Amino acid sequence: MYRETQIIEADNKADGDDLVINVGPQHPATHGVLHLVIRLQGETIQKVEPHLGYIHRSIEKMCESLSYRQFIYVTSRMDYLSAHINNHACAMCVEKALQLEVPPRARVIRVLMDELTRIASHELWWGAMAMDLGAFTPFFYAFRERETINDIMEETCGARLTMNYMVPGGVMYDLHPNFQQRVKNFIQLFNNKIDEYDDLVTGNIIFQNRTKGVGVLTKEDAISFGCTGPVGRASGVSCDIRKLYPYEVYDKVSFDEIIEMGGDSFSRYLVRIKELRQSIRIIEQLIDNIPEGDIQAKTKAVLKLPKGEFYSRAETARGELGVYIVSEGGTTPYRIKFRSPGFSNLSALDHISRGSKIGDLMAIMGTLDLVIPDIDR
Repeated sequence: MYRETQIIEADNKADGDDLVINVGPQHPATHGVLHLVIRLQGETIQKVEPHLGYIHRSIEKMCESLSYRQFIYVTSRMDYLSAHINNHACAMCVEKALQLEVPPRARVIRVLMDELTRIASHELWWGAMAMDLGAFTPFFYAFRERETINDIMEETCGARLTMNYMVPGGVMYDLHPNFQQRVKNFIQLFNNKIDEYDDLVTGNIIFQNRTKGVGVLTKEDAISFGCTGPVGRASGVSCDIRKLYPYEVYDKVSFDEIIEMGGDSFSRYLVRIKELRQSIRIIEQLIDNIPEGDIQAKTKAVLKLPKGEFYSRAETARGELGVYIVSEGGTTPYRIKFRSPGFSNLSALDHISRGSKIGDLMAIMGTLDLVIPDIDR
């Protein structure tokens, strides 16, 4: 409270006509417990200062007291909409350190789960972002298809959001016998639904007026802020980890890295909509080509990583997640650091919001696709 008072006093001294308002920390449109201190001149944004820490759980420190099997699942609670992919990145880092060879069947299953997770995440983003801008109907459309994915996940993994399915060396369980057919049914259903999304939102003139030219992030600034994922690619930055540093079977499937050059909120929207089609394309290539065989490599019950430093990365629904482990040769890590995409993407908020109207802030934040536990950790 004292710090906030200082900020308000300092800003008011700078310009007596400015108004300082607080958005959050419980504002529903921020998609999490985020607090913004916003300085306005009339309706024009002069400055946006994010205040973090409201949902900080010290996940990195917690991981240092957990085994190399246990710490993986703490990351499901960071970007909970990319839980599978977070776990995948952690498992790959352990496998890299142990030089484990993951069975071909497990590698394909992992990618299938990752892409279903990406679709489910983009679905929730699309519905919530449209609702932020005043369109309530897309929220129901998005959750209608997302529930189908959740049902598929639940049948194989036993959970719908934080699945805890990836393990060092492969996956925890084999696929449910219904998995392939249910995924094929979903593909057939979903291909037509993306066209509905375009008709409902993408081509809507009101939506376009609210997003085109709003919150422009140039390519140079995107690189400077370290923006990755759809936020970086909407500004013309080639940063898809699946293309630049292929892992599992991403180098064996055909898909496009979606890049837009506009850098505005509409470009960030388009990247995610087009990525839905690319995820379906990847799934279509793999669903009938799942190899037979083991789902896990043989590992010891208690894992010990050799002494050293290890890093792995994966492309989550929001961008590059990096996992850095320092091992002293024991059963628990000496140090773990996560490079989460949301933190870097949020850092650009003040820069791209200045000069916009306060009403534009929801469009800007919505297309940044922030998940606050991923930022606070």
